[in-house]
Amino acid sequence: MSESPGPPSPAQARTEAESLLAVLERNRRTFAWKTSGVDEAGLRATTAASSMTLGGLVKHLALVETDWLAVKLAGGEYGDPWETADFDADPDWEWTTGALDGPQAVHGLWQAAVDRSRGVVTAVIEERGLDGPASFTWPDGRTPTVRAVILDLIEEYARHVGHADLLREAVDGRVGEDAPDDFRF
Repeated sequence: MSESPGPPSPAQARTEAESLLAVLERNRRTFAWKTSGVDEAGLRATTAASSMTLGGLVKHLALVETDWLAVKLAGGEYGDPWETADFDADPDWEWTTGALDGPQAVHGLWQAAVDRSRGVVTAVIEERGLDGPASFTWPDGRTPTVRAVILDLIEEYARHVGHADLLREAVDGRVGEDAPDDFRF
């Protein structure tokens, strides 16, 4: 995975936008750490009664980055592999295939989605501000703000970092709240 400069830490942030992006980046970094360095068996491992895997989580969050930020926030297209996936045949396609894909494939897909999202979010905030509208409307007619979409993504990551924490501990015992200072993604 490649290192990115990212926004300042929440404690260093000067604006609300910087603060939101810093929290999102902390969640992304922790997720990257929790899911990195495992082999195919580790990516496929399950725990308890759940069928959730680290590989499925990584691919799911690649889809979430694309869906929430590139499509719903900015109004862009999904792109591959999402536009060619057969979600009708398998509504959990990203989870199913993520458990079967190799480490480089799932992490590469997620990293590409994150890189795309960073550019998209920066452009949308510059253009619309945090109070500006996203590019979609809920079925009840409400259009969320840019802020609301970013907060939803932060919440999505927070939930899945917890899942990754449990799965990773079951795979090889890795525990911890934050990635070590020398971890780069």
